[in-house]
Order: sequence, then structure tokens, then C-alpha cells
Amino acid sequence: MSGLEITLSRSVLLAIVLAPLLGSIVAGLFGRQVGRAGAHWVTIIGVTVSCALSCWVLYQLVGQGASPFNQNLYTFFNVGIYSAHVGFMVDNLTAMMMVVVTFVSLLVHVYTIGYMADDPGYQRFFSYISLFTFSMLMLVMSNNFLQLFFGWEAVGLVSYLLIGFWFKRPTAIFANLKAFLVNRVGDFGFLLGIAAVFTVFGTLDYAEVFAHAPLLAGAQLQYVWPALAEPDAWAVLAPMAGWSVATVICIGLFIGAMGKSAQVPLHVWLPDSMEGPTPISALIHAATMVTAGIFMVARMSPLFEMSETALAFVLFIGATTAFFTGLIGIVQNDIKRVVAYSTLSQLGYMTVALGVSAYSAAVFHLMTHAFFKALLFLGAGSVIIAMHHEQDMRRMGGLRRYMPITFVTMWIGTLALVGTPLFSGFYSKDTIIEAAGHHAETAGNWIATYGYWAVLGGVFVTSFYSFRLLYLTFHGKERFRDATADPGHIDHSNPTPATHDEQGHAAHAHAGPAHAVHGAADAGHDDHGHGHHGVHEPRESPWVVTVPLILLAIPSVLIGFFTAGPMLYGTDWNGQRAVGAIPGQVSTFFTGAIDFIDPARDTVGQMADAFHGPLQFALHGLQTPPFWLALAGFAAATFLYLFASPELPARLRRIFALPVRILEKKYGMDAMWIGGFAGGGVALGDLSNSIDKRVIDGAAVNGSARLVDLAAHLLRRTQSGFLYHYAFAMILGLIVLLAVLMRFWQ
Repeated sequence: MSGLEITLSRSVLLAIVLAPLLGSIVAGLFGRQVGRAGAHWVTIIGVTVSCALSCWVLYQLVGQGASPFNQNLYTFFNVGIYSAHVGFMVDNLTAMMMVVVTFVSLLVHVYTIGYMADDPGYQRFFSYISLFTFSMLMLVMSNNFLQLFFGWEAVGLVSYLLIGFWFKRPTAIFANLKAFLVNRVGDFGFLLGIAAVFTVFGTLDYAEVFAHAPLLAGAQLQYVWPALAEPDAWAVLAPMAGWSVATVICIGLFIGAMGKSAQVPLHVWLPDSMEGPTPISALIHAATMVTAGIFMVARMSPLFEMSETALAFVLFIGATTAFFTGLIGIVQNDIKRVVAYSTLSQLGYMTVALGVSAYSAAVFHLMTHAFFKALLFLGAGSVIIAMHHEQDMRRMGGLRRYMPITFVTMWIGTLALVGTPLFSGFYSKDTIIEAAGHHAETAGNWIATYGYWAVLGGVFVTSFYSFRLLYLTFHGKERFRDATADPGHIDHSNPTPATHDEQGHAAHAHAGPAHAVHGAADAGHDDHGHGHHGVHEPRESPWVVTVPLILLAIPSVLIGFFTAGPMLYGTDWNGQRAVGAIPGQVSTFFTGAIDFIDPARDTVGQMADAFHGPLQFALHGLQTPPFWLALAGFAAATFLYLFASPELPARLRRIFALPVRILEKKYGMDAMWIGGFAGGGVALGDLSNSIDKRVIDGAAVNGSARLVDLAAHLLRRTQSGFLYHYAFAMILGLIVLLAVLMRFWQ
């Protein structure tokens, strides 16, 4: 690139990052001065600028063949061999993430105008979501681990503020504390991984670390300072432990990803994050916070490729998350929580792809998932608006007559989620399943086999709970007209009414101030109790809500069809390879960091020769097990929730009472975490109390007081008040002084 182009790129990249930050500052610090309209306009304009420039950067990289950008922009300080600086690394991977983040964020900003219309914290909310966008951009655009950690923690901090946005609700405060604490557990491992990188490589810059990543192959755990200056140190230093250096680094980094991307057992915070307003659910779950861990592992692929142990660990965690968290979604009745558990499951699919070295498939599913999952969350929010803050699907039904746009777009999002051929989710999800199957055949170990069967079983589970949501919400009897109905007898699949605490709705009707265009916009609004549900007629949401749904529905249908070839297999959209391309050798959309994949482990590359265009891929998908499993899930949900007698789901629930109870209790993991934190807090409190009483009070306070009392008692005896006592002391002191002086004179 020429110097002029590099300068232009610097200016453009800075504008992309700073535009949302500027909007956040204006809305947050000057919200009263600019008013509600000023707050949403300044933040929307900022994110629009960022989105437009991100699209331009992606076009320059992909369409015009511009070289990736990697420069330091500002240095804070230098200490020895290390310099702390702000810099950007922008290649195809980064540019794609920038477009996804800013596009979804822009639609969430517009949607928020309607959803939070009467909320007293309107300006504050826009400030937070714009700051969230800035933090995510800093994370994905960073070129060094220190800046990555800054963006990582900034995203976590702002998510804490957003989940607890309605801070007068106890459940919201509990949810944001839970998210904050669980993420701190993951971040501790992440920080250890970064420290290990610095210890081994003597630098935190991506480019330098990736360039020397092959040195990790076969190296045992050892401290090299700096490895860059003395590469021969690898050969002469003895191993300190059985684990390889790469394994230690990668598992530490992945523990951080487990927290951010909500992988078992660090997943427990994400369902409770539904206590925040619905726009935040879409922003956190679709394109930003939860995908940060997936992006990070894909970016660090040169390191992960050096450790088969770390990749096996990633695969096992992802497979467990994909299947077992999806099962919990089957027994949920809160519309937002069903979508939340589907997010957990889909994040598991992405993690499985990372574990089988299908990094491009993982990031491709990240992109497609961002659109249809944001669509599902915002569609759920539209339903909540129409239902005057009701979130229990057992109090809904028949809404398709009243909300045709929301109904159609939610169906589109669901078809994409379950992997229907020709929809976007099909191309990314089926690629992951095929990659997992290919890896199971070649690896020949139980973890690889387990991973394949877990993602395959997850297809049926996803289809079942997704169509169950649609049927309970939009089809069947209009149950919202019966204000006194027992929800336990509305949805016979769960005849026992769920408590507010179990659903995360403590103080459901009286805890927060937010009202939207038709009344209350979400759970926790203060003047709409359940008794009003039979009074208000549901109706379609206003254009500021429905337009984002339509704009998200379009890529949910089309984007997989047109991008599967370029992003996965190095072809054009129709599957045609470039002239001179060698069969079996794939130049993927994600060049750079992912070029370190061993050809023997390149599952996506080995599948490339079978790709002959998106239409042929879809036709082939009609013959594969995932399609038939998705169809089976659709058939089961349709039969149980549309055609069967209401007694059949109830009978099935009684037959499978034990597994249903286990799923309702979420495998006991919530209790384990809460008990662990609470028990640990009690134990620390008891220890602190014991130290306070026995050490601080006993030794430091009471002990010093006793010492002073004893000294005072002894000194008091010398102050008798008799003159001859003082004269005797003076004479005795004089004799001692003379004896000492004579001793030194000799």
C-alpha cells in the first residue's frame, strides 16, 4: 500500500472506533442538554458512520485486494523490551467482525427508540450500548494482547451495567453480579494465558507471537526470557513439567473464552442476563460479548494449532455445551430464556468447530448466527411489547393474527436457526457438523466421536424447542385473553406453575420503571400487573421495531447462500474456483492467522473439493442426517403442540419426571455456583472473623494494650514521689555511666 493509503486507513480505522465512543460520551454526560431525541440521534449517527466505514474497509480488503493493516498508533510507555501501545490489526477476519458488530448494533440502536420509549433512563441506555460497541471494536481490532484485554474487560464492565440496567429490581442486580463474578473466573485464566505468552515470547504483539508460534511445537513448559532474542534457549532449557508450553498458554486463553462465550461450566451467567432489556439481550447474545471468545480463539489459531491437547479440551467443552444446554431450552417457558439457551447451544457448535481446526467454519457460523439470533431476540422483544411485558409463552398463543410482521420474521429466524436448507444457518451449521464427522473418522478417539454425536443430537433438540416456541407464541388458542388462567394448565407440558424466581422474574410486575410504545416493554415495569392482560389487545409493533426485524430477516435468508463459497472454500459465491487454483488447496477468506493449520487437520480444506455451489450444497443437505433430525424435531413439536391432545404432553412429563426435573434445575449448576460463591463467602467471613478476633484484636489491639498496661505498671513503681528514691537512681546511673566510659578509655 502507498503511504497515502496507509494514512487514509489509519484515519478511517480511528473514525470507526471513535464514532461510537463520541456518541456515548455525548449521550451519557450531556443527556439532559441534548434530550431524548438528541441522545438517540447522536449515538445512531456514530454507529452508522462506524458501520459504513467498516463496510468500506471490508470492500477494500476483499474486493480491491488491499493489504491487511497492522500498525501501532500510540505508545503509552516503554519498560525494557516491552512497550504498551494502541494498535490495529485489520484483515479479512477483523473486517468481517467489524461489519457484523456495527450492523447489528445499528439495528439495536434503532429498535431501542421504540422499545425504551418511556424509560426514564433513555439517555443512559443509549450511552451504554454505544460504549458497548466501542469496547467490542477495540477488542476485535487490537493487534496486541494488552489492548485485547482492555477491550475484553471493557465489554464485561459495560455488560454488567446493561444487565443491571433496571437497578431497582433485585433479580437484575443478582444477574449482573452473577455475570460479573463468573466472568472474573474466566478472566483469571485468560490473564494467566496472556502472562504465559509474555513470559515465553517476551512480547504481546500478535505478529511477533504468531511468527514464533512454531517454536512451541514439542516444547515443554519452560520460561524463556526473551525467546525472540535467544531462540536457541528452547533447545538447552530443560522441561519443568509434563505439559507443553502451547497447552498451558492455550488452555489459559480458552478458560477466558469459556467465560465470555458461556461454555460449560462458566455458562450460568448468560440465561440470567435476560433480566436486562431485550435490546441488550440481542446485542450481547448475537454479535458482541458472547462471540468474543470464539473470535479470540480463531485469532489465536497459530497457538492452538501447536497443542492437540488444548484442541481436544476445546472440542469436549464445546460438544458438552452444544447438547446439554440445548436440552434445558426444552423445559423453559420464558420466551427470552428459550432463545438464550439456543444461544448457548450454538456457541457450543462454534467451539466444536474450533476444536476440530475448522476455524473458518466457526467464524462463518458466528456471522450467520449474529443475524438470525439478533432477529429472534428482537422478535421476542416485539412480542413482549405487544403482550405488555408478559414473557411467559403459556400466556400467549394466536398472536400471528395480530403481529404478522413479527410472526413471519420469527419464522424466518427459526428456520435459519434449525438449519433449513437454503437459509443462512444451514450452510454454517452443516459445515460444522460435517467437519466434526470428518474429524471423528480421522482422529479415531472418543472425544472426537463424542463431539460429533453431540452436535448431531443437538440438531433435533434445537428444532424441537424452536418450533415449540413458535407454536406456543403464535399458534393455537389465544390464551392471553384469560387473565386468571393458571399457566400450569395452559401448557400441559409443564403443569406445575413456575415460580417467578425460577423464571428470573422476581417482582415481575412492580419492580422497574420502563414502559414502551404500547405500554410496558419488558418484565419489571411498574404499573401493569397480570390482571391487565385480558384488557389490552395485542398489536403489531411500530416501524422502529419492525424495520430492524425485516432488515435482519434478509441476511438470515440470503447471506449464507452468497458467502459460503468465498468464506469457507476460496471460491466465488457459485462455487467456481479461481483460474490456476490447485484442487485440494484452499485459499480461504480468512487468510493470515489461520494459515498455520496442519493440512492433515484442515477439515474444511479437505471438504472443499465436494463444494460445487450453494444450491448443490443445499440439495446434498436434504440427504444428510442433520436435515432428517431437524425434520424429526419439527414433526415432534408440531404433533405435541398443535395436533395432540393436551393430555399427551402432560402424560409424557409425568413419565419423564426425573429428567425433566433435572433440566428444570439446570443440572444443579446454578446451585453449585451460587452455593460455591455463598459458601466460599461464608467460609472467608468465618476465617476473617477468626483472624479479626484472635490475631488483630487478640494480638495487635488487645495484646498491645496489655503490653502498654504492663509497662505502665512497672514504670509507675519508679515514680514513688520520695526524694531519696530519685537521688539513689541518679547516683546508680552515674556509677554505670562512669564504668562504661572507663571501659572505653582503656
